[in-house]
Amino acid sequence: MQLGIYTFGETRLDPGTGRALDAGQRLRDQVEEIELADQVGLDVFGLGEHHRADYAISAPAVVLAAAIARTKRIILTSAVTVLSSDDPVRVFQDFATLDQLSSGRAEIIAGRGSFIESFPLFGYDLDDYEDLFTEKLDLLLKLRDEERVTWSGRHRAALTDQPVYPRPFQDRLPIWVAVGGTPASAARAARLGLPMTVAIIGGEPVRFAPLLDYYRDQGIRAGRDPAHLPIGISSHGFVADTTEEAIERFHGPLTEVMDRLGRERGWPPMTRSQYEEQVGPRGALMVGSPEQVAEKILFQHTIFRHQRFLLQISVGPMPHAQIMRAIELFGAKVAPLVRAAVNRGRK
Repeated sequence: MQLGIYTFGETRLDPGTGRALDAGQRLRDQVEEIELADQVGLDVFGLGEHHRADYAISAPAVVLAAAIARTKRIILTSAVTVLSSDDPVRVFQDFATLDQLSSGRAEIIAGRGSFIESFPLFGYDLDDYEDLFTEKLDLLLKLRDEERVTWSGRHRAALTDQPVYPRPFQDRLPIWVAVGGTPASAARAARLGLPMTVAIIGGEPVRFAPLLDYYRDQGIRAGRDPAHLPIGISSHGFVADTTEEAIERFHGPLTEVMDRLGRERGWPPMTRSQYEEQVGPRGALMVGSPEQVAEKILFQHTIFRHQRFLLQISVGPMPHAQIMRAIELFGAKVAPLVRAAVNRGRK
């Protein structure tokens, strides 16, 4: 199983003005975090795209490019690229360039995003939400598979035998699809033969098992080999030397961001009992000692049989030193426990 980290580059907010502070420092810290993840043997690092004051990363490819020179083996991916409001040609060129610079370590996770700020920012209508993603994913796949592209759609100028460069280092630039939990999205990914990643950030993770089974079934019906349809799971969490330390350090940052988003979207504040329930054995949060987090990842693996797991450590504002320690523990202690158990199960 591939194990890694993803983040949105959260910034601290000034409670008086609501404005983000220290975006530059957060981005520099971000590159250090990616470098450490590579050093401790993690497989993947993903950066999300947001266009808000509380997140520093609006251009994941730029930050990933800064990390390439300081890493040797880790896969560098978006998590996600908001494809609906971007230009697939430029997305492909950016990540093909990253792929060449890194000698084949770049990939794209395409999705529609969990916020809507990018739509008015880049001149798109939210009424076209579904059509934009479908059309742009179609073009992105043509760009991946064909050096000279002929294509037409409603939301972008047509291409006629247009060469697109550079080509990536890999024969086929990996493209995953992030799915929010709808069967239609899972079926589309399966029919297209694309790996699928699902964010499980609340409730009981077991409820996603039917969706993943449906994805595999739809792939088989479309003539796809299930072995070539990997599944990724991403979750919030934090690793510390002890379970008690992890629970206390993660509680404040998580509830801060969840309550802030709740005020925007109309859900109530997170209570301490709700938090502790999610930390528990059947909850979605991966919070605890290295042994406890490894055990929880492996429990989910018995249900989902997934091939990748990504942990979002910095869900809310958190000191850089604590994030670095959590990455170190995740790579040096959690990952070996998980890999050994999964490998034993394959024998």
